[in-house]
Amino acid sequence: MKVKKYFIGTIVVMAIGLAAYSFTHDQKNFEIAKNLDIYYTLFRELNTFYVDEVNPNKLVKTSIDKMLESLDPYTNYITENEIEDLRFMTTGEYAGIGALITKHRDNIIISEPYEGFPAHKFGLKAGDIILEVEGKPTSKMNTEDVSELLKGPPMKPVKLKIKRPTDNKTFDVDVVREKITIEAVPYYTMLDDKTAYIRFSNFTQNCGEEVKKSYMELKQSNPESLILDLRSNPGGLLHEAVDIMNLFVPKGTEIVSVKGKIKEMENTYTATKEPIDTTVRIVVLTNRASASASEIVAGAMQDLDRGLVIGTRTFGKGLVQTTRDLTYNAKLKITTAKYYVPSGRCIQALDYSNRNEDGSVRTVPDSLISKFTTKNGRIVYDGGGVVPDINVSIDTMSLLGTELITRFYIFDFANNFAAKNATIAQPENFVVTDDIYAEFAKFVKDSDFKYDSQTERSLEGLMRTAKLEKYFELAAKEFEALEAKLRPDLEKDLKLFKSEISELLRDEIIIRYYFQKGAIKASLHDDENIKKAVQLLADPNQYMSYFKSGMEIKPN
Repeated sequence: MKVKKYFIGTIVVMAIGLAAYSFTHDQKNFEIAKNLDIYYTLFRELNTFYVDEVNPNKLVKTSIDKMLESLDPYTNYITENEIEDLRFMTTGEYAGIGALITKHRDNIIISEPYEGFPAHKFGLKAGDIILEVEGKPTSKMNTEDVSELLKGPPMKPVKLKIKRPTDNKTFDVDVVREKITIEAVPYYTMLDDKTAYIRFSNFTQNCGEEVKKSYMELKQSNPESLILDLRSNPGGLLHEAVDIMNLFVPKGTEIVSVKGKIKEMENTYTATKEPIDTTVRIVVLTNRASASASEIVAGAMQDLDRGLVIGTRTFGKGLVQTTRDLTYNAKLKITTAKYYVPSGRCIQALDYSNRNEDGSVRTVPDSLISKFTTKNGRIVYDGGGVVPDINVSIDTMSLLGTELITRFYIFDFANNFAAKNATIAQPENFVVTDDIYAEFAKFVKDSDFKYDSQTERSLEGLMRTAKLEKYFELAAKEFEALEAKLRPDLEKDLKLFKSEISELLRDEIIIRYYFQKGAIKASLHDDENIKKAVQLLADPNQYMSYFKSGMEIKPN
């Protein structure tokens, strides 16, 4: 009898639960239908009665983008016209001329031709102004418009009208498009007899094979250690991060897990192949622009105690996106899950709406972070990004250096220099001499270059407040002395920041002759992160001392 009563009670509870579910489900469907109907009627009235003409496509695109933006930064609506950009992000391939373009003053210019690709082959140079594409003037176009025109079927020419500022000549050229594949590994080398180095720039299709091929070639030199440089690597395909980890950890090792609302989409990714090297000492270099799949590699290396991370805290993107097909060949790139590295921590920033200006993680309060342990029992934390085992903070660039870059003074000087000098020394030997620097200083001064600083503007604000509050007279002399010290002085600052600016000039000039590989090669010997990594890897005892149980990797 008790069993029967219990059975009847269970049915009643189940019935109530199903009714509640049905009500909730129906209510949700009603709310969706109601709001879509409101949206439709609002749009109809807007389109009919708004005082000016409206562009329906633009209006709907804006509303969709703003709606998705309220969820997270990575859920995006992709129109049919943008599908090619999505393909490039995942494969690193497109058909075009093989060059970066940018807006310089009122012109669209070639900012950098890729070595060995059509723009380079057909003689285009950094600084060349693109006046027309297929007879269409670019004067009122933005970079996205011009970029679309430059892309097209491979082996088909695109007609360009070019103006070269260094000789003030205009010419036409038919550049034959090719399939452009951006290398995932732009550079690798032996830094010394024992240390291999691989610069890794993105996680596109088959990049794991590129890393493997690079390391196998370096392995012939019998390296004892490896520096895997993931700085400014924005990430990409998750399975490629798994494949790269698989090169250095035993088969069957858990690397990353994915968890979300849809249980069928959850998965745990393990190493499925035999590794190629489980003993080489590894350092992963990171910075604030190392994101997504880069953070999987850095986080897994740390959690498995397989390698050390050196640099700065990573970006903090631990969200997984998948694409869903929409009508009219559009797509929705939607966040469907979060990924978790082996310790169980999620790399995603706890608050992605409150970040630094570059989008990276801000400092997270201790009360909001949780403690986890690595394979050896080291203590690590979540809260956003991977905190390095060894923090190497990089000095921020001076205001003058920033202004000279963003206002194209260093870029333009490098173009002029290359026009006057047919060759330069090899990247590792080229230096900006005092004569070159003096020439640059004259170039800047002759252009009537002016700039002010945030510090100076803040001081002016303080002085205004002091005058309003009648305190200024009490410290007038001090204010005047401080103003004189803080006022930007081009002559003084060019001397004060000579070392920094010379390095910027060196890299930009080298790119004109040896492209990106040359700039990477030139920067290796004065890179503080690489110096620290080489020093640490050279001492096995010091390297191993970082893996002791109980050691804490504190958020910075």
